[in-house]
Amino acid sequence: MRRRFNITGSCSPQRHYMVQLDNRLEKIKEDFVDYGSYFVINRGRQYGKTTTLRALKQYLKGEYIVVSLDFQELGTEEFADTVTFTRAFADVFARAFKMTEISGMRELLEPLNEIRERHDIGLKDLFVRLSGMCEKSPRPIVLMIDEVDSAGNNQVFVDFLALLRKYYLNRDETPIFHSVILAGVYDIKNLKLKLRSDSEHQYNSPWNIAADFDIDMSFSVSQIENMLEEYEEENKTGMNIKGVAEEIYQYTSGYPVLVSSICKQLDEKIFGTVGFETMQKTWTKQGIERAVSNILRKSSPLFESMTKQLDIYKDLRGMIEDIIYRGRKVTFSPEQKSISLGLMLGFLKEENSRVSIANRMFEMCLLNLFMAEESGSDIYAQGGSDRVGFIKDNMLDMTLVLKKFVEYFTEIYGQSDQKFIEKQGRKIFLIYLKPIINGTGNYYLEAQTRDERRTDIIVDYLGEQFIVELKIWHGSEYNERGEKQLTDYLDYYRKNKGYMLSFNFNKNKEMGVKEIQIGNKVVVEAVV
Repeated sequence: MRRRFNITGSCSPQRHYMVQLDNRLEKIKEDFVDYGSYFVINRGRQYGKTTTLRALKQYLKGEYIVVSLDFQELGTEEFADTVTFTRAFADVFARAFKMTEISGMRELLEPLNEIRERHDIGLKDLFVRLSGMCEKSPRPIVLMIDEVDSAGNNQVFVDFLALLRKYYLNRDETPIFHSVILAGVYDIKNLKLKLRSDSEHQYNSPWNIAADFDIDMSFSVSQIENMLEEYEEENKTGMNIKGVAEEIYQYTSGYPVLVSSICKQLDEKIFGTVGFETMQKTWTKQGIERAVSNILRKSSPLFESMTKQLDIYKDLRGMIEDIIYRGRKVTFSPEQKSISLGLMLGFLKEENSRVSIANRMFEMCLLNLFMAEESGSDIYAQGGSDRVGFIKDNMLDMTLVLKKFVEYFTEIYGQSDQKFIEKQGRKIFLIYLKPIINGTGNYYLEAQTRDERRTDIIVDYLGEQFIVELKIWHGSEYNERGEKQLTDYLDYYRKNKGYMLSFNFNKNKEMGVKEIQIGNKVVVEAVV
């Protein structure tokens, strides 16, 4: 059976190309399970949580009895009250326990089987029986619960966690599970926040015993390389494995499902199309750009979830818009509610003590979302109507784009004050540019160069890249530094020509577009 790249459900090394998890599993066992820690693996959607849990179960079974549950098995009605939940939990626990294939353990389950047949036993009685099982078990019992999010809005589950906490604190006297692992998107400490809106209870957690799970679950460049080496061994593409791995990482920052999505596109969708007739042509920088474009053009559970969460959490959305459009530098503080939420959902990350968007593909998706919401605006319509004149022989004339934008911006916004331009100028250009390249090209904002004064846009259009620097005018000396920075950036991208759009508030400014020579580089500079 030919292996494939997987983007749905958990991964299996027999059926899928996947990164090696041995080092991660060893670290989880040694740093958490062996110490008897209770902890939560909370990561964003499709971050490999279920795959990790299933692999960990196999890794631990030589020393532990691992009982693995999935709370998606329980319907809403099972959380109606403590008696109903107790019976449902006893049922799924007993079935999972039987699957551990430990011989001679039937008698351990008898107390739980009794619960399944009665209608008058609650959580306290359940834990008495679970404690008895753990005391008599020949090996320490590890409890895993996946998809705890599905129980997060139920008070009965919070009560269940509270009893787990009580038994954990008394486990030297009253036996209980050796280690408990919960997995989901939402951190358990946020359950009270979801259940009760009043500030008095907002941060009271039934799970403050949890160890800090700080293991990086993203894919490193070397892990992506190892996965591609397995693929190359079977498919003989002739790709530059290291170069392809680094390029995939540039777009994904190692977010597992995004890495697999790009690889799946290259393997199953792009190979054999025009321009990518061979595997060697497919597994290239250009192939990856096409894969990213294809992924962003289609809806997916991950991107749908992102849109939904931003609709719910307006403050988080506002922060993200400020980071993207204005280059706002947000100091990293995990105690700040929106930052904590963005980290938990996987949308944000900490970088050099600042808050950043988690990866380039998320940022491109967010830009597409924000631009789609502007599709009814006059700016967007103007870009769409001007588009025909900018495309010649399937090539984008970026110089002409800047000339027309200067004319449009001067006519409509020329009298706007500095505060408006600083806040909206770059956004206006991005809205104008979107319909020009839409459906054929992509653009993204270069995170490394972005601040409140400067943003570099990388535009990909039919294999050609354009480097466009957007900046707020802050004097001639700053402008000269910007020109030098742009030429350095052109060297990095191996380009001889770049573009600069300056929002200038100097009354004596010279508006328009001109070409200037800086060393061996040509810079097209537009001033509004």
